[in-house]
Amino acid sequence: MRRAARSAVLWSAFVAAHALVGWLGWVLPGQPMGDVVLVYQPWSAATLGGGAVVGVTEAWVYPQLALPPMLLAQLLALPFTAALGPLDGYLIGWALLVTVCDVLGFAALIRGGGTRRRRVAAWFWITALVLLGPIAMYRIDAITVPVAVAGGLWLARRPVVGTALLTAGAWIKIWPGAIVLAAVAAGRRAGRVLLTAASATLAIVLTLLLMGAGNRLLGFLGMQTGRGLQIEAVAATPFLWLAAVGGARIEYSRTILTFQIHAPGADVVSAALTPVMVVVVAGILILGLLRARAAAPWQRLLPPLALALVVALIVTNKVGSPQFQTWLIAPVILWIVFDRVRAGTATALVLALCALTFAVYPLTYDRLLGAELLPVLVLTARNLLLVALLVLAVRAVALAPPASAGASRPHPAAQRRTVAH
Repeated sequence: MRRAARSAVLWSAFVAAHALVGWLGWVLPGQPMGDVVLVYQPWSAATLGGGAVVGVTEAWVYPQLALPPMLLAQLLALPFTAALGPLDGYLIGWALLVTVCDVLGFAALIRGGGTRRRRVAAWFWITALVLLGPIAMYRIDAITVPVAVAGGLWLARRPVVGTALLTAGAWIKIWPGAIVLAAVAAGRRAGRVLLTAASATLAIVLTLLLMGAGNRLLGFLGMQTGRGLQIEAVAATPFLWLAAVGGARIEYSRTILTFQIHAPGADVVSAALTPVMVVVVAGILILGLLRARAAAPWQRLLPPLALALVVALIVTNKVGSPQFQTWLIAPVILWIVFDRVRAGTATALVLALCALTFAVYPLTYDRLLGAELLPVLVLTARNLLLVALLVLAVRAVALAPPASAGASRPHPAAQRRTVAH
């Protein structure tokens, strides 16, 4: 009875959080739902209307599996379109789609009422959603969060299903692939995980080629490399302060649909970030492999390794979009579930990052575009915390202890019980 009551409270809070965040998108300044109506709706409407199919008939900024959720939102919007019009109807359809996806991911997290660890992780997810605000729902990244949560949890008992789900998520937005890489490096059923990821990728690629994607198959990678330095990127922080004193300009790119920094040296930094990202990610993976070879327990190594890789993708990125903070939710949930004792600092940092990001976007974003002091200070604090989180996660990977030389390995059944908590 007590378990049922706890589940009811969790579910009520989860649904209420979505209702609150969904409503905030309609009333807050800064167009926090802008991408949904300005780009997702036209892209999906064109596809359903027999026009261009982004990612197939023309190059696209996202991997191709980002389109099916946008199409599904069009179908969910149909009951509302007649009364509200195509744009407002689509916003409701999108909010419903994200909520349904999150419900499925939440059910995977707290199945059967959930252990204490899973309930703590559930409350973290609810809190992060509220603190991050509308950006947590009204972006394509929102679809990948429950995919990564469920896929990451299933790596423990259903590695094939978990890996396939994470691989599909990486073809929506690249970042869930970091969890797959972490699972391979951490060494638990690495061969099976790698084979499943390769097989799922091959199936997706063949399907897209048969649809006519051709040389547009990996177009999203080329479009990313052509970006300039976005104002919210970690590496843009010094240039943003330069803009505050009149030494740099903030301009809107109609090609990429973002605000970018124009200043002496900004292009050089932007060009350097992609190779820096490759080096940093490779270094973290090598560190994880070394700790796995030293027999660090899988459930101790995987969560901080996944978080380190995901944060590295943000810190070394020339783009600093606020929705990137949603990427942090799944690795921290995994850390709480698999190793709650050591997850406390990362949990607090991610919640602080969500709150600071909300304070910038949408609350003070217009003032940030004018390089005013307060939003520049808040964004600087946010970016410094991202660097601190990266250091924390890498340190946790480096300190993951090897199995005791004098102790026998745990019985397989006991190990299965441990990773399933």
